[in-house]
Amino acid sequence: MALLFTAATAVTILSCASMETMGAVPMAGGWLLSGIWLPLCGQSWFETAASFLGMWFVMMVAMMLPSLSPVLWHYRKASLEIGAKQPDGLAALAGAGYFAVWTGFGLVVFLLGAALAQIAVQFPSLSRLGPVAGALLALIAGLSQFTHWKALLLADYGRLPNVLSARIGLLEAVRTGTALGLRCCLSCIGPMAALTVSGLMDLRLMAGATIALTAERLLPAATRIADAIGVAMAAAGLLLLVQALG
Repeated sequence: MALLFTAATAVTILSCASMETMGAVPMAGGWLLSGIWLPLCGQSWFETAASFLGMWFVMMVAMMLPSLSPVLWHYRKASLEIGAKQPDGLAALAGAGYFAVWTGFGLVVFLLGAALAQIAVQFPSLSRLGPVAGALLALIAGLSQFTHWKALLLADYGRLPNVLSARIGLLEAVRTGTALGLRCCLSCIGPMAALTVSGLMDLRLMAGATIALTAERLLPAATRIADAIGVAMAAAGLLLLVQALG
C-alpha cells in the first residue's frame, strides 16, 4: 500500500504539471475554465472522459489510501481470525471494489462538469454567474460538515469492515469494498465539491484535502475535526462570495 500510494502521488504530480501546460479558457465573469472539462487538441468526448477518469482514479488512490489502509488492514486481520485462507487477496478485492465505486463517482463528476462547462461556453450571460455559484457551493459544502448525516457516515466508516467480515468469500470482499466506497463517496461530497470548485488539479488543495479527509476518518469523533473542516470550508466560501459580488 505504501508503494501504491507513492506511485499514485508521483503520477498525480506529473498529471498536474501536464495540466498546467494546457492552460485554461477565459470566461465571461473573469474566471478560467479548466481544460479537463472540454475536448482539446482534436480529442473526442470519449477520449476526454477517459483522460479525466484516468487522472481521477490516480488522484483518488493518492488521496484516499492513507485513510483506507488502516480499514483494509483491519478487514484483513478480521478475515484471518475467522479462518480465511487468503486474507491478503480478500483485502485487495475490497480495495478494488472501493476504488471502482470512486471511479463511478468520478464519471458522474465529469458528466456534470462537462455539461456545466458547455453551458458556460455557449451562454456567456450564465457564465458570469460562475464565481457566485462556485462560492455558494463551497459555502454549502462547508455547512454540510455540521449535519447529523455527515456524523453518521463517519461513524459507519470504521465499523463496516468488522460487520461484513463475518462472511468469507470473494463476493463478500467486493461487497465490503463497494459498501465502504459508497459511504466514503457520500461522506466526501462536500469536501470534493469544494475542491472541484477551487481547483481540482491544484496540488496544494489536494494535499490539504487529503490531510483533512484522513484526519476526520481516523481521529476520534471527540476531536470534532469534521466541524473544524466545515468552518474552514464555509469561511472560504464566504470569502469567495464576497470577492465575486464585489
